[in-house]
Amino acid sequence: MRNYRCILASLALLFAFVTQVQAAPVLDQPAPAFAARLLNGQTISSAQLQNKVVILNIWASWCGPCRAEMPVIDAFYKAHRQEGVEVVAISMDDRKDLAEVQKIAGQFSFPIAWKIGSNIEGYGKIWRIPLTFIIDRQGILRRNGFEGSPTVTMDELNRIVLPLLQQKDLKS
Repeated sequence: MRNYRCILASLALLFAFVTQVQAAPVLDQPAPAFAARLLNGQTISSAQLQNKVVILNIWASWCGPCRAEMPVIDAFYKAHRQEGVEVVAISMDDRKDLAEVQKIAGQFSFPIAWKIGSNIEGYGKIWRIPLTFIIDRQGILRRNGFEGSPTVTMDELNRIVLPLLQQKDLKS
C-alpha cells in the first residue's frame, strides 16, 4: 500500500509538471496567436495580420547571431512588403537595455516589439534565440524556429516565403 501511495504521488507531481510546460508550436498546423507591444506603445497582433505572410522573429541586443540575421530580414522585408509580408521582431531584452534596443530598432524598417507587455506564450518556452517563425496567409506555421538552424538566411526566406506570397489571400 505504501508503494502504491508513493507511485500515485509521483504521478501527481509529474502531471502537475507536464501541465505547466508550454508546448512549442507544430509545423504545418495553425500558428499560435500572439500580441506584441511595439516600442512606440502600440500593440500588433496576429489577428491584425490575417492574410499576410508573417515573419515573427525573437531576438536580443546581446545576441550576435540575432544581430547578424536582422539586416537579412530587413532586406527581405523591404523587397517584399508590398506583396504582403510583415515582420514583427520581439526583443527579449530587460528594461535596463531599452536604450540599446531602441538604437538597434532605428536601423530597421520593420516593427520592433518588447517582450514586456507582449504575449507569445503559445510559442512555448523561449530557450534559444534567435527564433524565427514563418506563418502563411491562412495562419499556418510554415517555419518553426525551434527546428533546424536558429538563424534564417536570404536563401531560406526566398525558398519558404516567396511561394507563400504567391498564394491568394482569404479575401480573394
